[in-house]
Amino acid sequence: MSYKILSQQCLIAVFVAALFSSCSKGSSDSDNPNPGGGDDDNIVPPTEVAASATSGFFMNDWAPRKFTAPQYDFITAPLTRETIKITADYSQSVAKVSKYIFGNNANPYIGQMVTEPVLLGHLKELSPNIIRFPGGNISSIYFWNRNPGAKPADAPDKLLYDNNSVDAGYWFGNNNEGWTLSVNNYYNMLSQIGSTGIITVNYSYARYGTSDHPDRVAAHLAADWVRADKGKTKFWEIGNESSGPWQAGYKIDVSKNKDGQPEIITGTIYGKHFKVFADSMRKAATEVGAQIKIGAQLVQYDATNSWNVTDRTWNAEYFAAAGDYADYYIIHDYYTPIGSNTSADEILNSAVKISKDNMDRVKASMQQGGVLQKPIALTEWNIGAEGNKQMISNLNGLHAAIVLGELVKNNYGMASRWDIGNGYNNGNDMGSFSMGDDGDGVTKWSPRPSFYYMYYFQKCFGDRMFSSSVSGSNPNILTYASSFSDGGDAGLVLVNKGTSSEMASVELKNFKPGARYYYYVLQGGEGGDFSRKVLVNGQGPSAPGGGPLNYSSLKARSAKLPSSSVKLELPARSVVYLIMEKAK
Repeated sequence: MSYKILSQQCLIAVFVAALFSSCSKGSSDSDNPNPGGGDDDNIVPPTEVAASATSGFFMNDWAPRKFTAPQYDFITAPLTRETIKITADYSQSVAKVSKYIFGNNANPYIGQMVTEPVLLGHLKELSPNIIRFPGGNISSIYFWNRNPGAKPADAPDKLLYDNNSVDAGYWFGNNNEGWTLSVNNYYNMLSQIGSTGIITVNYSYARYGTSDHPDRVAAHLAADWVRADKGKTKFWEIGNESSGPWQAGYKIDVSKNKDGQPEIITGTIYGKHFKVFADSMRKAATEVGAQIKIGAQLVQYDATNSWNVTDRTWNAEYFAAAGDYADYYIIHDYYTPIGSNTSADEILNSAVKISKDNMDRVKASMQQGGVLQKPIALTEWNIGAEGNKQMISNLNGLHAAIVLGELVKNNYGMASRWDIGNGYNNGNDMGSFSMGDDGDGVTKWSPRPSFYYMYYFQKCFGDRMFSSSVSGSNPNILTYASSFSDGGDAGLVLVNKGTSSEMASVELKNFKPGARYYYYVLQGGEGGDFSRKVLVNGQGPSAPGGGPLNYSSLKARSAKLPSSSVKLELPARSVVYLIMEKAK
C-alpha cells in the first residue's frame, strides 16, 4: 500500500469529517438542496422509448415510481484514487421497467401460506408483483377443482415416464391439509400480499386422458378455471415444459388413447391443442367479462443438435400448427446445467450471456415462424448448479441481481423466479426461503441470500433504465442505471463479479444533483465464493445462513452529494445499490 503526504489543511479536513462518521439521519448536518449546482439549460432531457414488442402488454400496468429516502448512517467519502470509472447518461433511455420482472413461483407443497405470518411479512416486503401457480411439473397432473383422491374417470391410474409405468400421483386444488396449498388459499395469499397471479393450466391431461376427445375435455377444465377465476387473473399459460421427457404427457400409452395421438409429443400436437385450449378459455373469459392473455411454450436454446429430439423442431412445428394464436410466449432457464458442480465464474458469466441469447433465439424463432413479435415471459429461472451449496449461497444472490438487470435491458415482459420455498436437500435448494429443514439453526421462512439481492434491487431501481458504461470495459464490473419518474432520483445497481475490490467513481451525465446519495452494499460472509451468508452494510445473520432479519429498517449509508459524481468501494463479489437524489 502506498501513502501520500497530506497538507496540514487536508489533515484537518479529514479529522473533522471523521467526527461525523457515526452520525445518523436527524443529526446536525444540514442538507443543501442543490450542492452540485448545475445549469438546467445544459441538461439534455431523455427521449421517450416505446415499449418493445417483447415486453408488450406487460407494460400496460407500468406506473411512475418514487424513491423514499431511508434512515441512514452518515459516512465520509473515500479519499482513495478510483480504479474504475462508471458513467450513466440520463439522456439515453434504454427501456421502461416492467413491474412483472420481479415475480416468483408458489407451489402446492409449500403449505397453505396464509397460516404463515412470518412468510407473508417477508413476501410483502419483497413485493413479487406476480406469483405463478401451481407451477412446475405438478401443473401437468393438477386438477384444480377436485377434492383429494377424486380424479376424473378418464385420468389413468398410471402414467408413462420413459419406459416406466408409474402411479400418476395426481394433485388436487381442493386439498385443505396443512402441508399443501389449495387454490382458494393461493388467491387469499395474493390478496394479502398485494400481488397478482399467473396460472398454469393442466395441458398434459389433453395427452394422457382416455376420453374420446381428451384435448376438448382438458380445454374445458381450463376454461372452467377461467370462469371460476372471474377476472382475478390476467395471465394464463398452457402447460409446463411439455417438450421434456420428465413431463407427464410427454409419452402416452397409445393403446388407451382414442384420438390417434402419437406416443411422443411434438410441437405440432401442442400447437393444435393450444388452439383448442385458447378458444375455450377465451370464450369463458368473455362469458364472465374478463380480459385474459394466454401464453404458449417455446424452446429458448439452440436445439439443433439437442439430446432431446422433440426440442429440435418444437418451435417450427408449433408455429406451423398454431400460427399467431398465442398472446405471448413462455420460456424457462436455469442458466447453468442442472446437477453440475458449476464454478463461481461460470455461474456469474451465465447471467449476461444466456439472458441475451435466449431473447435473441426466441425472437428469431418468431420471425422464422412468420408470426408477429410477441411478449416474452420467463416463468421459471434460477441456477442449476449443485455440489457446493451454490443455490443457497451469496453468489446465487449476486447472479440474481445481474439477471434482473439483463432482463430489463433485453426487454423481457415478465419473469418469475423458481421458487418461494422448496426444501434444503443438502443445499440444493432453489427456494427464496428456508423451509426450516437446514438442520443447523436456520429457522423456517428465513430468507436465502437471493431474497436480499432481489429485495434491494426493486427497492433501489426505478421505473426507467438508462445507458451506463464502465471505463476500460472491465469485464468484472456491470452497471444498470435507472431513474424514478416521480421525483427523478437516480437508482443504480453496481456489480463487482471479480475477486478483488475496486474503487469506483460514478458520474451521472444530464442529471442535476440534489442533496445527498444513499447506498447499500451486499456481499458474502465467511465461507468463500459460496458463503451461505449475505452481509448488508456489514450486518449479517446470527444463524449459519441467510442475511439480517432487520433488512427493512436497516439504515443506508449516506453522504452529501457534492456534484453528479461520487466515489464508492465495490468489494469483491458484491452488489452496491446506489441512489442519488435529483435537485428538486
